Amino acid sequence: MLGAMLRPVVLTCLALPLLLAPAARAQPVEEIGSWRLACVTDRMTDRAACLLRHRDWLERPAGSGSGLAFEIIDRRGRLVPAVTARELTLDGAARGLLALSGTAQLRFPPNQMVEMPCGLEGRSILCTPKAEDAARVEAELLQADRALLRLVGTGGSSSTAEPTELRLSGTRDAVARLARQAPREPQAAVEPPAGFDGRELLQRLYRLFAQ
Repeated sequence: MLGAMLRPVVLTCLALPLLLAPAARAQPVEEIGSWRLACVTDRMTDRAACLLRHRDWLERPAGSGSGLAFEIIDRRGRLVPAVTARELTLDGAARGLLALSGTAQLRFPPNQMVEMPCGLEGRSILCTPKAEDAARVEAELLQADRALLRLVGTGGSSSTAEPTELRLSGTRDAVARLARQAPREPQAAVEPPAGFDGRELLQRLYRLFAQ
């Protein structure tokens, strides 16, 4: 379902639209092993907002749609892996949202697989580890030389599709750089919303774009 691993993306596609606000000062994109780190610093607060993304897409953006990426993000103060589809448009939602409304399966061989429920946050879909899996996955990420990823459809239905394999390098250095650059969430941060079914996700996106 994720498709074959594709060629590296151009650096200018890495940063989020949020990171390009005029009130922020962009820093050069850093390549750290298989990772790319893009940060901007708010000129009023000197606080940085960063995006740490694998150099290869899981699914490259098509037209005006959103691509599917493998990132490291802050969740309740832990830097954990995530599958993301950011800044969805109505076009992207109509074409691909149902495929993203279940869970993402992640495995760092030879460790056991974990399932990461997907949820809608703003106009982005984030699939992140459950709270009880976060510490384990955070530790495994730093040691792993590859990741296997597969999306599973709504309702927990199983899939026999071949997972996408991403080669990992420089992860420990990339995570350390991210931790230095960006402020961490408090451990008591609110639990991310649970996954939704495809119809509810579409309805919520239409409400967002109608505002």
